[in-house]
Amino acid sequence: MLNAPGADSIIDKLTMVKNRHIRLNKYHIMWLFVFFDLPTETKTDKRKAQGFRKELLRDGFTMMQFSVYTRHCASWQSGQVHIKRVKSKIPSKGHVSIVQITDKQYGDILNFIGKRKDSLAQPSPQLELF
Repeated sequence: MLNAPGADSIIDKLTMVKNRHIRLNKYHIMWLFVFFDLPTETKTDKRKAQGFRKELLRDGFTMMQFSVYTRHCASWQSGQVHIKRVKSKIPSKGHVSIVQITDKQYGDILNFIGKRKDSLAQPSPQLELF
């Protein structure tokens, strides 16, 4: 089969892809944080705020605190996809901030509930294909 027409180019492409493989580590894996403060004075505002929150949940974010949501991303590029999705869902009123940090930085976060130290959320064991 290696002598089949075009086999050399297929092998070259596979070699090129193999050489581009980047080993994921705690500096390549990213976490997204979305912080928001949206108005809830009117029924319309409440509906829009709740809709934004539901869109975050649909996109794989989890609530860390009220109005603070986090999401694990396998790479910087994956993070950019989710940032674009969040930006497309931002309501016209209110304040939304998006922060992207490395897995190493995320691991250094200290969380306290009262005086008791609490562990951070772990990334889902589900394999992400991109």
